[in-house]
Amino acid sequence: MAGSETRTSSLTIFLAKFVGLYCLAVALAVKARKQSEIGAIKALISDPPLLLAEVFALAAGIAMILGHNIWSGGGAARRHHTLGWLLTIRGAGLLALSPAMVSKLVDDLRYKELFYLYMGATFVLGLYLTYAGFSG
Repeated sequence: MAGSETRTSSLTIFLAKFVGLYCLAVALAVKARKQSEIGAIKALISDPPLLLAEVFALAAGIAMILGHNIWSGGGAARRHHTLGWLLTIRGAGLLALSPAMVSKLVDDLRYKELFYLYMGATFVLGLYLTYAGFSG
């Protein structure tokens, strides 16, 4: 059992570093070019690359669930597992929706108006996970 706990701890730390740094990079890069990012999101809705992006998001979520199926072991482990489920649900949901419904969802979430709020939340999540991962 001790080996399993050590592996879990190492995996939790790896996921915190990986997802944290990813969120930081995305939030900073996207925030710097808001207008082109909003245009890219609108273009992706009606083009096949969105399908590919959601396939990857779904795969990442499933990988996190299978590789880190842990509900005990502290808050970090639960947060990573929950994040895996959220990625999976998001990926599967967006794959199931038509482009028109995805466009309506983006509009309903007021992505353009709340862009900096969404990027700020992604940045804060990235900071938290990066800190948690590198602090041990």
